[in-house]
Amino acid sequence: MITLTKMMTVRAMERADLTALHPILEGTGLFPAEMLADMAEPGLSGAAEDLWLVAEAEGAVLGFAFAEPERLTEGTWNLLAIAVLPEAQGQGVGKALVRATEAQLRAGGGRVLLVETSSLESYAATRGFYDGLGYAREAVIRDFYAEGEDKVVFWRHLARPRE
Repeated sequence: MITLTKMMTVRAMERADLTALHPILEGTGLFPAEMLADMAEPGLSGAAEDLWLVAEAEGAVLGFAFAEPERLTEGTWNLLAIAVLPEAQGQGVGKALVRATEAQLRAGGGRVLLVETSSLESYAATRGFYDGLGYAREAVIRDFYAEGEDKVVFWRHLARPRE
């Protein structure tokens, strides 16, 4: 386990961070690390409004978050990926990434942030994480990912105070 002894910061992701994110992706299995550069390029180059943030402490990248605007909406965003180095999980890194994402989106006129996850038992901690951050369970789409695996959609209005 990594113990955070110094101030953690959350900042915009840079191309130089891509390599440091590979161990996070490998450790969490969120998606294959070789997909990262292509996924991040539109946001890094300014070709898309995508928001990519990284959390770091003592010069080490500990996690990242990725959100993109929902098409055909006014100010609605989707938090598509968030991952924290397994050794740093449970120390507030994920919470810091979500709160920084919310703040940046709010500052840019974002209204709503959605998060989607699976209904499988292996995702219970993920659902609990968003419950603990005050997100509302807005919808369940049955059999979305596979037969018997629902999509659970969490919702937060960015301009309203947290409950």
